[in-house]
Amino acid sequence: MITVEHISKSFRVAKRNAGFAEAVKALFNRQYETIRALDDISFTIEDGEMVGYIGPNGAGKSSTIKILSGILTPDSGTCVIGGRTPWKERKEHVRDIGVVFGQRSQLWWDVPVIDSFELLKDIYSVDEPVYRRNLDEMITLLNLGEIVKTPARQLSLGQRMRCEIAASLLHGPRILFLDEPTIGLDAVSKIAVRNFILEINRTHKTTVILTTHDMQDIEALARRILLIGKGKILLDGGLSDLKKQFGGEKRIEVEYAGGVPGTDQLPGGLYLLSSQQLGGGITRALYEAATDVLPISDAIASLSAGTEIRDISITGAPIDTVVAQLYAAYHI
Repeated sequence: MITVEHISKSFRVAKRNAGFAEAVKALFNRQYETIRALDDISFTIEDGEMVGYIGPNGAGKSSTIKILSGILTPDSGTCVIGGRTPWKERKEHVRDIGVVFGQRSQLWWDVPVIDSFELLKDIYSVDEPVYRRNLDEMITLLNLGEIVKTPARQLSLGQRMRCEIAASLLHGPRILFLDEPTIGLDAVSKIAVRNFILEINRTHKTTVILTTHDMQDIEALARRILLIGKGKILLDGGLSDLKKQFGGEKRIEVEYAGGVPGTDQLPGGLYLLSSQQLGGGITRALYEAATDVLPISDAIASLSAGTEIRDISITGAPIDTVVAQLYAAYHI
């Protein structure tokens, strides 16, 4: 279990204006600004949970992960993970955690990836049978057969990120911290990484804390959301509840064989977003329905009145739209 209570963390940042004169002046009279990265945050995460930790840039996500992993010491507050305080018992703590920073690497740049794995085995003092079992599992699940023989500098971004995740799990940690793990990856690599994380959580009950700006990652992996903004935890809830609260709109895509209803014929709460001529007298139109104003059944009845519908599909608001509304609601 992860228990965080009243954690705060501030940083002093040097500030100066542009120009040589300002640089010289700063040598003798440097000005500082105090940035409050975390401001009295508290939360609890149970074993085996997968939690999405979201917020805008500068909200305090990475600072939280660094405190949880023992890299940073907070100014105040307590954090207990598996009965240990991360920054006080770092050596014991790191045996139970894996950390992946999307913009940092733990692989040695000029040697084959498998050599980096062997070095990490020695660093974590992993027994040979355990290491071989975990390595075989990582290679199979992440399709790393030939990749591990290649120096890290010669790998594509997607290949390297898969290796980074494997490296973080070779010692069999109970907790996995993922900070932007799919940043810059193509669609195929993202899906491979997501499926792997789901499998590790399912088979090993690994606790996963995911910070990302890719809301598709959140939707695919997390069932619970922690929203942080301006250093404070603003919301803690289930993803499905957030969709109901902030995603009340439905998207309705309709293919018409006849004419498209005019916008003046649409009832309140139903809006035409776009329309496209497909040829052969077929028109595709996309609508948005505010379900708190207009029941979805009434919206469909209105769209089908007096014209022929070839196909219709209904989806919820995109997760990016839901999160944007969430940010707006909390003014972050």
